[in-house]
Amino acid sequence: MQDVCSSLALTFPLGFIALGAMTADGETPPTLDETRAVLGKWIETQQIITKERNDWQQAREVLAGRVELLSQELASLQEKSKTARESEREARDRRAELHATEIEVRAAGEHLTATVTRLEGEIRRLYKSLPEPAQVRLQPLIGRMPEDPHNTRASFPERFQNVLGILNEVNKDNTEIQTGYEVRNLTSGKPSEVRTLYVGLTQAYYVSPGGEAGIGRPGADGWTWESAPSIAGEVMTAMDILQGKHTPAFVALPTRIQ
Repeated sequence: MQDVCSSLALTFPLGFIALGAMTADGETPPTLDETRAVLGKWIETQQIITKERNDWQQAREVLAGRVELLSQELASLQEKSKTARESEREARDRRAELHATEIEVRAAGEHLTATVTRLEGEIRRLYKSLPEPAQVRLQPLIGRMPEDPHNTRASFPERFQNVLGILNEVNKDNTEIQTGYEVRNLTSGKPSEVRTLYVGLTQAYYVSPGGEAGIGRPGADGWTWESAPSIAGEVMTAMDILQGKHTPAFVALPTRIQ
């Protein structure tokens, strides 16, 4: 009886295992080849999943790199935009400064133009009172002054330069004693060539070959001359001293100070 029980105990598990290997509905379990095929598909699936995971990891790293690069480019563009706005603001401020400077320069130019126009008018009046030799020398410079100061192509710097040139020549003539020859009407009413002596721009004397002398002074409409026979000797002596024909000496000549 004991042997029979032991045999049953040994065979029961084996029969249970054999039965357990069958499907619940009684179908035949898969064969080894089928199991291998399924296992191969599973391994292949796992490999595909691993590859996809690796590919995704690499793609994520690439995307992260691109995001980082785009972030840097965005920061650079923002910095450039900031710099551009600052440059635009500086340019706008500079334009405002230039506009203000332009207004100042225009106002200064108008003031200088008005000044040189006034000086040219005064020089025209002064020109009438200059001695004839000085008028002849200054005629080219006087001719450069515009007839109509409000309608001229000459710029105010050019006009200022011309005015200064005239004033320099006038100042030079006013500090010198000059001699020359001119034609004057004598007391007889006939014109005659006389020797003239100009002392600056305010006094002049003449003497004719016949010994007739006179005094000249500037006026608003030009020089006026009057006969002064008594000073003929003194005028001739002064002229000879200037020409080196007479030793230096004190010569008294009548002078009118205005």
